[in-house]
Amino acid sequence: MPIHIPTPLRSYTNASQVEANGATLAEMFADLERRYPGIRFRVINEQNQIREHIKIFVNQTIAPNLDTQLAPNDRVQIVMAISGGRPSSC
Repeated sequence: MPIHIPTPLRSYTNASQVEANGATLAEMFADLERRYPGIRFRVINEQNQIREHIKIFVNQTIAPNLDTQLAPNDRVQIVMAISGGRPSSC
């Protein structure tokens, strides 16, 4: 299935979209990790949960956790929150 890779993670994949397999998000990330070592830790924390600043969309619906079921024709998009900068009141 196609996986959209956000710009901050493209140093792992050298591509904006890659292919991965898995019946769940957990299996898909295991496959991504085999293909692109180090990428999983940037998205999944030590408690085996999606990091707080990351959202994963499966067919335009936010996946609640790594147990989310996937089908071979699903489209997965990893989205990272943008933070930083200066408050507008400064």
